[in-house]
Amino acid sequence: MKQGHVYASYLLAALAVPIVLHFHLLPAVFAGLAVHVLTGKLARRLPDNWGGWAHEIALIALAVLVISGLTGVTFGLWSLLRGEGGMAALLLAAAETIDRIRQAIPASLADAIPDSFEDLHEPLREMMREHGQKISAAGVAGVKTLLHVLFGMVIGGLTALHQFDGVEHWPSFAAALHDRARALAEAFDKVVFAQVKISAVNTTLTALYLLVVLPLFGVRLPLMSVLIPLTFIVGLLPVVGNLISNTAIVLISFSISPAVAVSSLVFLVAIHKLEYFTNAKIVGGEVQARAWEMLCAMLTMEAIFGVPGLVAAPVAYAWLKSELKSAKLV
Repeated sequence: MKQGHVYASYLLAALAVPIVLHFHLLPAVFAGLAVHVLTGKLARRLPDNWGGWAHEIALIALAVLVISGLTGVTFGLWSLLRGEGGMAALLLAAAETIDRIRQAIPASLADAIPDSFEDLHEPLREMMREHGQKISAAGVAGVKTLLHVLFGMVIGGLTALHQFDGVEHWPSFAAALHDRARALAEAFDKVVFAQVKISAVNTTLTALYLLVVLPLFGVRLPLMSVLIPLTFIVGLLPVVGNLISNTAIVLISFSISPAVAVSSLVFLVAIHKLEYFTNAKIVGGEVQARAWEMLCAMLTMEAIFGVPGLVAAPVAYAWLKSELKSAKLV
């Protein structure tokens, strides 16, 4: 009967992934896991002689601190990307650069690219007319997602406060569910926080190139206040995120000159190669998964669930591999 409880917990874990993605609960789940893992990491630094109410109060304070910190960082990055000179200005600059490229390439290829923003106005207006109701609902969806994230953070904080002592005395099904949840938290810890380290290294090197190397040669790229945060945010996606930020930087570099664009491309390719090394060293070492395994998982889940599947794939794959290893199947 105990084995049946374990199988049932695996079934529920397998069903949880498509349910979370289908009902757009991934931001809430990731927010909750982040708070849970961070609070647990900080709680392990508390003095061993703290017990009773002192320990409980300290845990509550840590959970509140983590939630406040994550909320502040998120809104700070969001403000940088949404403010004046943010993503809108970046897209405009990229479009102007593409227009310059259009003028430099053969006419047979240039005909496939719109002449200007004016050529895009009518299709955009038509899209607004056809999908106006959906677009207006996007604001409501954003508020709903924000509430989900807040609920996820609170739930993550509450689970971190709960001490899982005496699991061996729990009913079999509850203990099996606890094992699945613990494996998920460990997979999230290994993949997401390892990817944060990789993205931080990548962002630091990119910032040094943009803020130090290029100015030494008398070159100053515009929109650096958005390029650097964008590099960190999209860098949280293994491999794919780096390609997104690299494309944006090369396009903006081309607005200065083709030579600067080539220089940026060479430098970013070097960083990209470094990321493969750090990815293999950090994420691969933690999960024991190579880059091609992660890419296959990301491609498969993106094809099934779209962008949320792409984001969830590294954690889901690490979770799956962890469970297979614990069952001695791989």
